[in-house]
Amino acid sequence: MKLRSISSLDLAGKRVFIRADLNVPLDDGGAVSDDARIRASLPTVALALEKGASVILASHLGRPKGAVVPALSLGPVARRLSELLGRTVTLAPDCVGPEVEKRAAALAPGDIMLLENLRFHPEEQKNDAGFAGSLASLADVWVNDAFGAAHRAHASTAGMGAQSKERAAGLLLLKEIAFLSSLLSDAAHPFVAVIGGAKVSDKLSVLENLLGRTERILIGGAMAYTFLAAQGKSTGSSLVEADRIEEAKKLLANPASAGKLVLPTDHVVAREVKAGSASRTAASIDNGWAGVDIGPETAAAYAAEIARARTIFWNGPMGVFEIPPWNQGTLAIAKAVAAATDKGATSVVGGGDSVAAIRAAGVDDRISHVSTGGGASLEFIEGRVLPGIAALE
Repeated sequence: MKLRSISSLDLAGKRVFIRADLNVPLDDGGAVSDDARIRASLPTVALALEKGASVILASHLGRPKGAVVPALSLGPVARRLSELLGRTVTLAPDCVGPEVEKRAAALAPGDIMLLENLRFHPEEQKNDAGFAGSLASLADVWVNDAFGAAHRAHASTAGMGAQSKERAAGLLLLKEIAFLSSLLSDAAHPFVAVIGGAKVSDKLSVLENLLGRTERILIGGAMAYTFLAAQGKSTGSSLVEADRIEEAKKLLANPASAGKLVLPTDHVVAREVKAGSASRTAASIDNGWAGVDIGPETAAAYAAEIARARTIFWNGPMGVFEIPPWNQGTLAIAKAVAAATDKGATSVVGGGDSVAAIRAAGVDDRISHVSTGGGASLEFIEGRVLPGIAALE
């Protein structure tokens, strides 16, 4: 992949359109409750300003489904950006149209304007050429820094590439590509992957691509129960993807999986998957019980594998992380990954719950790279070409 970096461009006096991923959670009062993605975008914005550019920032927020939803306005993001940058970030009334064009044309070097939510227009997700052209006409340069949306072929993440005078990758996007590429091409061994989450269907291709690259793949979360069902083991009322059992069987039967694909040996099980439900640790899952977390024996075994690793990739929680105390397995993994990183391992963590876990455990600053894109990082590891990256080549 040959990508031009924003660092190599002469941006003095130019208007730079930066597609960032500012899709952040808002609290009940409408304020930004977690600004990690905003902070991750700041280096690219700061560099453009240092180079004498004016900046037009763009992002989506939530899922307004092509309609104007006031609760999903990027106003709170503009306010947080202003606080973090120490300068005013104005919010445009829309992302296209005569008024936006007028405001873009009036920007002076050092000015920053944030466009309103791109997904207020259905044309964004349809990758409409006319809409992409309208966005591209606002600036001299298109910079894609939205790794979290790079797996989406939308107007602002892909379509603008062919309609922009100049295009380049932002610093965050390049950092993501560098870390994830290293996992696929030159990872130090032993390489251990920890894969969790609810659905086997989301991760089968990822597992297949990692089999030939890793020494161990540690499975957790509800997806483990589909594999256990494929082995003929009792899963009680646990979440199992019945339509994926045959695929799970094939993966388990693959000679490359022998000794490499590791499943839980004990579980935390509950009568109901809801807060306050009675739970206990068990070696097997009986009828009337559902698996909600890996058990302490499994957590210790997984931590021991992680401790031996020189490269670690983690995506997906080990259980129903959002309901304590069923977050203990996930937190144990977070601490183990951090401890291994402290001793020199390279660690890459992606996926919303995994990132939430390292923050809850207070170890996010001890991870080599925290990816801003769960779905995008999985598709990259799977070996897919991401539209938002291909558009920059």
